[in-house]
Parts: sequence; C-alpha cells; structure tokens
Amino acid sequence: MRVSVIMGSISDKEIADKVVKKLKSFDIETEVKVISAHRATKLLEEYVKSAEEESKVFIGIAGKAAHLSGVIAAMTTRPVIGIPVKSSTLGGLEALLSTVEMPSGVPVATVAINGGENAAILAAEILAVSDENLRNKLKQMKLDMEKKIKETEYVYED
Repeated sequence: MRVSVIMGSISDKEIADKVVKKLKSFDIETEVKVISAHRATKLLEEYVKSAEEESKVFIGIAGKAAHLSGVIAAMTTRPVIGIPVKSSTLGGLEALLSTVEMPSGVPVATVAINGGENAAILAAEILAVSDENLRNKLKQMKLDMEKKIKETEYVYED
C-alpha cells in the first residue's frame, strides 16, 4: 500500500514533507518525486504508468498554473488528490482554481491551499476503505482530536 507524492518543483518540498510525515504516522509507504507537468511531461507519464501498480493514490503538489494533478489524473484511474500551493502572484488562488476546475471525466480531489496534512488524511481514508487496521488508526486520530478539544479550557478574564 503506497501513495505517490509528486511535486511540480522542489520549492514544494515543505508541503511534501508534511504529507509524508502524516502518511508515515499511519504506516503508509510513500514515494516522492519532483516532476514538472509542463517541463517533463513524458517523464511524468512514464512515472505514473510505472507507479500505478503499487501506488493506490497519487498526490500532486503544484502552484501557479498548477496543472500537475490534472495531468496525473488524465494518465491514471487511481484517485488523485491535488494540493494547490500558495504563491506570491495571487496567494494561491490561481493554483486552487487550476486544481479544482477539472473537466468532466477527469476528477481531482482538491484540498485547501498548502493543505498537505489533509491531503495525507484523505489518502489514508481512501486506502482505509479496504484496510480495517488503517480505519482503526483514523478512528483513533479523530478520538484524539476530540479529546484535545474536550481538554481545552477557556476562562474569560475581565
């Protein structure tokens, strides 16, 4: 059970690190690559086709034009999760719209701008459909979040 994480640029490393850290917390194997959809399309296609057998989910991380996740989705029938990256141009809005606005028949599940942790959790949830152990880990994560909220106290001081 593996998730392939593809960055459009090495500048997306910080987000990829968050994705990998969260996936590893669920004991999910990862493979991380830097492959630009625009500058290395053939390399991207070769990688996606070779990774499909072991990778059950692909996560694309890209900013600005952010076509990476859509191009991956065009090349595979595996689920693809897109993480739009914040940029200096429009604060990531251009990447969000490029990632979420896909043509019919080529879906990309899209998380928030820089939403690496949620992308990892969504990938885990997809994999958990057929893995009870992983489902239990996700349930425990949600129980831990609830416990943390219950333990949070607020006292208004005037």
